[in-house]
Amino acid sequence: MRRIDEIYIKHPMYGSPRINAQMQREGWLVGHKRIERLMRVMGIQAIYPRRKLSQPDPEHKVYPYLLRGVKIERVDQVWSTDITYIPTAKGFVFLVAIMDWFSRYVISWAVATTIDLTFCLDALDQALSLGRPEIFNTDQGSQFTSVDFTDRLRKAGADISMDGRGRAFDNIFIERLWRSVKYEEVYIKDYQGARDAAAQLDAYLRFYNEERLHQSLGYRTPLEVYAQAGGSALRR
Repeated sequence: MRRIDEIYIKHPMYGSPRINAQMQREGWLVGHKRIERLMRVMGIQAIYPRRKLSQPDPEHKVYPYLLRGVKIERVDQVWSTDITYIPTAKGFVFLVAIMDWFSRYVISWAVATTIDLTFCLDALDQALSLGRPEIFNTDQGSQFTSVDFTDRLRKAGADISMDGRGRAFDNIFIERLWRSVKYEEVYIKDYQGARDAAAQLDAYLRFYNEERLHQSLGYRTPLEVYAQAGGSALRR
């Protein structure tokens, strides 16, 4: 599963046949059906660079997509959230993060051993205790369409935007965050379990915010951009 994860992060357009072919070229004795099954367990598929960890609930309200044609030109204009999977020696854990699009500043994050609503609410509560966005964008996963999640956003005065199905680049900035997390942190470490993963991911995300220079930000850090623009959610 870790090798599938590594191939998918590098080549998100690969489905199970290509991942199977790549692994066979590397000497893995594994069949297409097993790759397909493990990709379902991991919640990934080759529909553009989009993960399917959060599944829709047909009984939840889906909000319209508000970002079509919108130019991102200031901090706290758009925040978004997503979930990714993190391998450890004792199985996968899940990481949720909330990011400001303009500055790439990661406002809050949480790690859990199960992909449920609670840790998503923990990250949201932490973010909203610090500030609020004009628009909050999510996918249509049941965690994000739940009444508990959307009520918090509405009470904070944020407009709720939800990706349309099959939209490839709605959360492109947070997808790039996951790529950095995987290549610069997760794949060069050997997390022993959930507690170890949480501690080391916390350290990495602080580094990402406060020290990592971003070419797209003119070789500044997300914290520098967010703070200089008067962002509302600086950590205290």
